[in-house]
Amino acid sequence: MTARFGRTELPERQEQALRKAVRFEWYTLVFLAITITMVYLVMGSSQAMKAAWIEDLLSLTPPIAFLIAVRIVNRRPTEKYPYGYHRAVGVAHLVAGVALFAMGVFLIIDSASGLISAEHPPIGSIVLFGQPIWLGWLMMIAMALTIPLPIYFGKVKMRLARDLHDKVLYADADMNKADWMTAAGSIVGVAGIGLGFWWADSAAALFIAASIVSDGVKNMRAAITDLIDTRATTFDDGRPHPVAGQVDTYLRDLSWVEKAGSRMRDQGHVFHVESFVVPRKGKTPSLTQLMEARNACVDLDWRVQDIVIVPIDELPEEVGGSDDSRQSERSR
Repeated sequence: MTARFGRTELPERQEQALRKAVRFEWYTLVFLAITITMVYLVMGSSQAMKAAWIEDLLSLTPPIAFLIAVRIVNRRPTEKYPYGYHRAVGVAHLVAGVALFAMGVFLIIDSASGLISAEHPPIGSIVLFGQPIWLGWLMMIAMALTIPLPIYFGKVKMRLARDLHDKVLYADADMNKADWMTAAGSIVGVAGIGLGFWWADSAAALFIAASIVSDGVKNMRAAITDLIDTRATTFDDGRPHPVAGQVDTYLRDLSWVEKAGSRMRDQGHVFHVESFVVPRKGKTPSLTQLMEARNACVDLDWRVQDIVIVPIDELPEEVGGSDDSRQSERSR
């Protein structure tokens, strides 16, 4: 695998982070394959265990989407795809979000109907080594075994998502959090049945399903806003990304620039930037000055892949110009 995103050669730190992220996604797939098999063998008629099993199946989506997207986005731009293939990350992010939301809604309906109809889920026994054992013990042991690794995976992936500015990886880290919370909820539900609280199983399933729907809505919203070119944000969508401000600050410090403002779109891992500059009176920039400014902006951050610097007589409203400027009207 080439350590680059499109035309962007990754710095050493990001190159190592990418290779580590790929390894951890494969570790996750192996872990999930074992977990899905184990939970299927012991889930019986428990709604909470059924929800946990389906949640584990859905957990396969983000790592598979990440591994596919990484293969696609390292292709160079072509005449047909002049902006490269970076949007593959956004598409993968949206697919993961829709899958989460749809399955969460299904589980809510399924669990709520069981709760309303007062279904008493039976948990039988099996014979192991000549001794009858309540199946609930095996369910709780199986779910307890699935808690530690998702906690570890989630912490590692969160750090890697920050280094790579990768929102699919961030969604996967979020999914790992949902995994161990689901396992804990399933243990509570099964234990509730054992203590005679028949409703605990469906209640735990509802709790798990609500968590899945919440993750689905969160990831769908983030993916859609990125695909419609909202202002670029940090990997966790917590705040506007600071790179646009750094570009503006650099341009405003140039001797020939009076005003500067940029709009920046998130292409997946990298940014495409359009910077508008108002030259000082009598200091129209030369081609050399424009090229030096462009190259310096690219050097500010590895995520700045493409930047266009546009000399103009008034800033557009979207980047800080006056509301009634002529350029603003043309940009609407």
